Amino acid sequence: MTNTSSIPVAPAPEATGLPAGVVIHPDSLDLVHEPVPESAVASGTPSTGLHELGNFGGVDLGVWEMSEGGMYDTEAEEVFVVLSGAATVEFLAADGSVAATHELTPHTLMRLAAGTRTRWTVTSTLRKVYLTAS
Repeated sequence: MTNTSSIPVAPAPEATGLPAGVVIHPDSLDLVHEPVPESAVASGTPSTGLHELGNFGGVDLGVWEMSEGGMYDTEAEEVFVVLSGAATVEFLAADGSVAATHELTPHTLMRLAAGTRTRWTVTSTLRKVYLTAS
């Protein structure tokens, strides 16, 4: 697009780690896993891996994965799409009871609200692409 006004136009920001015009396959990225901290383990011996793709327009973009097992988390403001695997995410009420339960499978799109307490139970290693508010 040509800028025909006298107002300068800044180039669109690129996501660090995700250059414009380059194809990546998030399902084939190698993610280094770390054990979930003991205080967050709900069941089994889960681990998580992360591949940050950078910041795009004020939003952090990346790929996250969790191995089989269960963990508790306090969520960030996030939208994600599941690429592979299977899990159940339980949304916890203030008293720790389960307020809602959702099954996650490939192609599931979900939004998480900042501060929400959850319990994730992964039955087949779960991989997702996420966007979080920076």
